[in-house]
Amino acid sequence: MVPAKKSIKVVLFDVGGPLDTETIMDREIDEQIKSSFRSRGVAVTDGEYNVVVAWAVEVFAPRTYDAIIWKIAGSDQGLADSVLAELYETVPDRNKARGDFELRDGIPELLEKLSRQGLLLGLAANQPSSTLNKLERVGILRYFEYREVSDSTGLYKPDPRLLLHSCEGLGVLPEEAIMVGDRIDNDIVPAKMLGMGAIRFVSGRHAAQRPRSWAEAPHADVHSVEELGRTIRRFVANPPDTPEDEAPE
Repeated sequence: MVPAKKSIKVVLFDVGGPLDTETIMDREIDEQIKSSFRSRGVAVTDGEYNVVVAWAVEVFAPRTYDAIIWKIAGSDQGLADSVLAELYETVPDRNKARGDFELRDGIPELLEKLSRQGLLLGLAANQPSSTLNKLERVGILRYFEYREVSDSTGLYKPDPRLLLHSCEGLGVLPEEAIMVGDRIDNDIVPAKMLGMGAIRFVSGRHAAQRPRSWAEAPHADVHSVEELGRTIRRFVANPPDTPEDEAPE
């Protein structure tokens, strides 16, 4: 008996990257970290800083900025704690500088179209609960049926249970969902572990991140909202293979 073909019912979105470009935020964070170290007598050139950023991305550091600060601090816990504390203290300034949320052009229209097509939309993001207010302010929260984030569930990617929690909240199996995120480590890897379709929106700090094997490779890379919409439609019509199907003979 031929097993029934799975169908895609849900699209889960990370916030940072696909929805919020975070372009200004990343730049402001970089400048703040370098300024904090320099004010504490640690000389950090832009070139040296960029090398550390590339390292943090390459080694799949779950909390990228923690790893960057720790590496530059040379394992000096007191120095690292001081720089990290100042990074958090300056969050309001960065939010003001970027208008709280850098909504990607075309996202509202795409979300509306997906909703009209009968797909359920949900969040799967490492975010504070206050992010929901930002999504509401920019007019896109209404498209999401599932609105929990890491701050409300206590689960943080790359823990696949965060994605599983999103699927359960929408009443679907993981293989009936697509995950859209910008990181191989935090988004693509846990999605594929659960048998979900995995689309990477190539953007921002983790654009150069690479899978370490076929098991971590996204089912598709996209570089624009238009390409994302086409890819989701393609996956709905023809769901991507499961990890077992992709493994080499």
